[in-house]
Amino acid sequence: QVQLVESGGGSVQAGGSLRLPCVVSGRTFSSYDMGWFRQAPGNGREVVAAISRSGGITYYSNSVEGRFTISRDNSKNTVYLQMNSLRPEDTAVYYCAADSSPRYSYRSWNWRNPNEYDYWGQGTQVTVSS
Repeated sequence: QVQLVESGGGSVQAGGSLRLPCVVSGRTFSSYDMGWFRQAPGNGREVVAAISRSGGITYYSNSVEGRFTISRDNSKNTVYLQMNSLRPEDTAVYYCAADSSPRYSYRSWNWRNPNEYDYWGQGTQVTVSS
């Protein structure tokens, strides 16, 4: 059973920073493409960023590009989301997710679609005050 555990959430003032780690259990972390999503009250789950299994390819939503950085350490089974210049509209529960599908080309990977991901963490709350 694959388990994903996020941490690092909390309350911060606008302009501040947080780093969210997500630790993935199991021996096959390096075979998962990973994503970070968020969900604010009353909203659907939206993608924030994604990273290929080697870490060599990263993707960002327009709303966070230039402020957030996704990275991974395959030796530690951990994916990170570094969030800088936080805004009140970044307030949400943040989830990490793993996509275990075989990957022959990233051109066909629909990283924005939550349905592409097989495993999810329980989420961590991020609150940004103005």
